[in-house]
Amino acid sequence: MRFERADKRRIAVGVAAAILAATSLAGTTGCASNKSARTYQTQEEGGANRGLGGLFRRNRATASADPASLGVNSYLWRASLDTLSFMPLASADPYGGLIITDWYANPEKLDERFKATVYILDTRLRADGLNVAIAKQTRGADGQWRDAAASPQTETDIENAILTRARQLRVNGRG
Repeated sequence: MRFERADKRRIAVGVAAAILAATSLAGTTGCASNKSARTYQTQEEGGANRGLGGLFRRNRATASADPASLGVNSYLWRASLDTLSFMPLASADPYGGLIITDWYANPEKLDERFKATVYILDTRLRADGLNVAIAKQTRGADGQWRDAAASPQTETDIENAILTRARQLRVNGRG
């Protein structure tokens, strides 16, 4: 009898833990669909998930004193968004340092389109803390898009434009 009660208690505790975990995951899933950086900031400050003992907070050793700080260099992040602002944005992760644009076709040359992916690799403003990958497609005679080789110089030019803009932002004190 005594073992049955202990087993029932263990099961009840396990069910309660599973419900708590599912509720926590459901709460973060809802936040993930909101593209606002403010949602994460609210969680950082201990808002919606305060009772979970800081489970969703960043490691304090890597977090700066500013709770709204990014996980990557803010000058590179802002400069990347500024430089690629002419392209439609598909995805942006300021904590992982990843920006993905959607396909962009120059209105003057509609038979080719480009897609950019920017990786910010460091929290410091350094040339090697940035990587840009460009994908290119051309439209064939049948109207289908086909992958084509993008010039490596294009990637280098965009990296240089981002770095130049990041330096300007740093000099002006904006990031």
